[in-house]
Amino acid sequence: MTSQQSPSEVNAALARTSVLYKTYKPITPGIRHLKRPLNPHLYEGRPLRELTIALRKRGGRNNHGRITVRHRGGGHKQRIRIVDFMRMDPGPCDVVRIEYDPGRSAHIALIKNRNPDLCGGKIWSYILAPDNLRAGDVVESFRQGIPDGLVPGFVDSKEIRGKALEVKDDQQDLSQTASTASLALGVLRSITIKPGNVVPIRLIPPGTIIHNIALNPQGRAILVRSAGTFAQLVAHENSGKYSHIRLQSGEVRKVLQDCVATVGKVSNPLWKNRNLGKAGRNRWLGRRPRVRGMAMNRCDHPHGGGRGKSKGNKQPRSIWGWLTKGKRTRKPGPKGPKNSNKMVIRERPRGKEKRGL
Repeated sequence: MTSQQSPSEVNAALARTSVLYKTYKPITPGIRHLKRPLNPHLYEGRPLRELTIALRKRGGRNNHGRITVRHRGGGHKQRIRIVDFMRMDPGPCDVVRIEYDPGRSAHIALIKNRNPDLCGGKIWSYILAPDNLRAGDVVESFRQGIPDGLVPGFVDSKEIRGKALEVKDDQQDLSQTASTASLALGVLRSITIKPGNVVPIRLIPPGTIIHNIALNPQGRAILVRSAGTFAQLVAHENSGKYSHIRLQSGEVRKVLQDCVATVGKVSNPLWKNRNLGKAGRNRWLGRRPRVRGMAMNRCDHPHGGGRGKSKGNKQPRSIWGWLTKGKRTRKPGPKGPKNSNKMVIRERPRGKEKRGL
C-alpha cells in the first residue's frame, strides 16, 4: 500500500517550470494554456492592513444605477493598497519585502523609514517596486533636494540647477575647480542614481532609465507606472527649465526640471506575456464577457444583422458608430488645437512610421 502524497507534492509534479514562466501539465482544459511569470521573490502572506482600504465595487454603474462602463462586475473581494506616489519623507528606507498588488500590474515594495522621529503611520509605506529590487535593499527620496554635506563641495539650488559648486574667492585655479566639480558630480550620481531612488529631474544624467514621473513639482507621480514600462531622459535644455523625456509610446515631451522621477524600470516586465488559460479567471478579476458586434442584431451594433458572418463591408466601428482603427479621434500636440498640449515635442509614431517603413 503506497502512502498518500501531500498536495504540495502533487502540485510540484503537475507543474512544468521553465526559465521565465510556469506552465502546467494539461490534465484539465483550464490549465492547458495557463502561463504565469515566475516570481519566487514575492511575499506570500497578507499585506499590511493599516496601508489598505476596502474596495467597494459598483459593477460599472453610476449613482443612477445605469451602466456607464461595460463588461464590469463580479470578481474576487479586494483591498486597495495605499501606494506612496509622493515620497516626501527623506532619509534611507529599508525594503522589507516585495508584494503582489491586485489593483495594478506592477509589484509593490513595503519599505520602512529609518528615521526614529517619524510617527507610527509614516514609518511604513508602499512604493511601486522597480525591476530587480529585493528585500534588504535601501532606497531613498531626494525630493526635498540634496542634503547639505552629502557630497563635499556640492551645492544644490534651483537657481543654479544643481551644477555649481562652492568656488574660492581668488578664482585663480579654474582647471582645479572644474575637476573638483566633475568629481563631486560623479560622487553625487553614484549615491543618488540607484533603482528606487526619487531624484529631481535636474540632477538625473541624460540617458537614464526612469519611471514614476511627476508633471507638477509639488504633485504625485502620474506617468510610467504600468508593469515593465520605462521612460528615458533624453536631454536638459540650456535654459534650465525643461528636460526632454521619451515615453514608452515613443512620444518625446518636455517636463519641468523641478519635477521628480524614480530611477529604474517598473517591475514585473513579463506580465504582458501571461495567459489566463480560461474565461473563469477573467471573471475572478471582475471582467464580464465581451460580445462581438457581428454576433449582435442590427439594432444593437453597426456590425450586427445580415446573413452569415458579414458586417456589410463597413469599417471597424464601436457600438456607438465611432471608427476604431486608423481614424484619429483627438489631435494632441502641435497638430491639435492651440496650446492643447504644448509640451509635446514629438508625437508617438503611427502607421508606417510605427512599422518602420
